[in-house]
Amino acid sequence: LQSLYSQKHRKYHNAQHINDCLAALDASSLTEAGNPLVEYALWFHDAVYEPRASNNEKQSADLAVSVLHKAGADSKAAAFIHSLIMATCHHSTPSEPHHQLLVDIDLSILGAPSERFAEFERGIRSEYSWVPDRLYRQKRTAVLTSLYKRPTIFSTAEFHTRFEQRARGNLESLINELTS
Repeated sequence: LQSLYSQKHRKYHNAQHINDCLAALDASSLTEAGNPLVEYALWFHDAVYEPRASNNEKQSADLAVSVLHKAGADSKAAAFIHSLIMATCHHSTPSEPHHQLLVDIDLSILGAPSERFAEFERGIRSEYSWVPDRLYRQKRTAVLTSLYKRPTIFSTAEFHTRFEQRARGNLESLINELTS
């Protein structure tokens, strides 16, 4: 994992992101935060990250399951880990509490203070440096707008209370910047 998260092309999806996620897990008072499988999923959720690929989550989930099987874990735990990591595709709002927590942790950067949020966005842009500016702005705006238009960005009451307002402000500012 250290080698994967240290790849040179990773400017946001790196060890700092994982450390931030683990810190958010540690700070959570939700019951699900005590489940070691949630922590395991956080460690692996971005293990495979190639900006030109569209199946990073699946590859990360498959890697996590492979490591679990080699360690002798049961199939039920492996399937649960796989589903947790796949929830980070962010195609829909999760309904299961463990999935909600994991996704909220992954999205918590959206509610970071403005300096950290700007650093996050610079990292994402750097990871997609090969994309022409106009196309990047268009695609990035679409992704951010889909998150902004959700009734709530965060699924758990805890993360909603802590991050929703700032996340909406950060997203609104960035969307305006990208479309101007």
